[in-house]
This record gives sequence, C-alpha cells and structure tokens, in this order.
Amino acid sequence: MSDRDHVDRHVERWLPILPTLDPEVEGAVTRIQFLTRHLREVKERTLVALDLHGHEYDTLHALAGRGGRAAPSDLARDLAMAPASVTARVDALLRRGFVRRIPSTTDRRRVDVELTEAGQAAWHGAMDVRGAEEHRLLAALAPHERRQLSDLLRRVVLRAEAVGE
Repeated sequence: MSDRDHVDRHVERWLPILPTLDPEVEGAVTRIQFLTRHLREVKERTLVALDLHGHEYDTLHALAGRGGRAAPSDLARDLAMAPASVTARVDALLRRGFVRRIPSTTDRRRVDVELTEAGQAAWHGAMDVRGAEEHRLLAALAPHERRQLSDLLRRVVLRAEAVGE
C-alpha cells in the first residue's frame, strides 16, 4: 500500500504554481476538508437508507443529547432556530411517531418533547452507521495516536475559537 494520497498529488501540483505554499498547512487543511466531506456524504447516504431527512436527524440528535426529553425552547437554542421552526419539526416527527408531546415536570403550562422508541431507534440506527465509519477511519491510528490527533486538533480549534478575543 502506498503512503501517498490524493492530497500529496494536489500539493505537488500547486507547489510550482504557488512557491510560497506551505505543503504541511495545505496538506493538513485539504485532508481535513476531504474527511469532512467524506463523513458528510456517509451521513447523507445513511439518512437516505433509513428514510430520514437531515433536519429530522438533527432534531432527534438534539433531543437525544438532552436525555431524550426537552422543552421546544431548549431545542430551538440547541439547533439555533426560531421556536416556530422547531414546532414545525416536532410536528413532522410526531406524525412519524418519533416523538411525543408530554406535560413538563417543572412547569404545568409547558409541554416537553420526548423521543419515542421509534425515534430512539431511528437516531441510533444513523449513529451506529456513522460511528462505524468514524471508527473504521481512525483505526488507521494506534490508540495513542488517536489521542494525540484529538489533542492537536483541540489546539487548532481553540485557536479558531479565539478569533474574536
């Protein structure tokens, strides 16, 4: 197996044209972009196979991240959406049997949204396929290398998050 990928050829092609190109930066950024696209395509194919729309998955994921139950206002915040848009999403998920509305345990004027078994199963189905692909890709690295990669990427993310500071 060759240790060269399509990004190596990309960098070689551009170096004569852009002599100031930093091959390490270009290689890292181009590989990150490729992996992001690849994982997005896997997600899209998975959702099609499971008969889920992206917005349905995102809403189920946000609910699952809150323990399977949340107020619509919390979902709106998590999804960075207007509350009316979340209501429309919840209505669609309700029709599919993926969620139910239940009285809030903290405020009797409020109604929460809860994942049903079908919603949980749909979300888990998508997560299982996505997770399997993520593990397949990162199996190219030893456990200590995965930890190191995560640590290195954290430093880059912290730099990106510090833009406004």
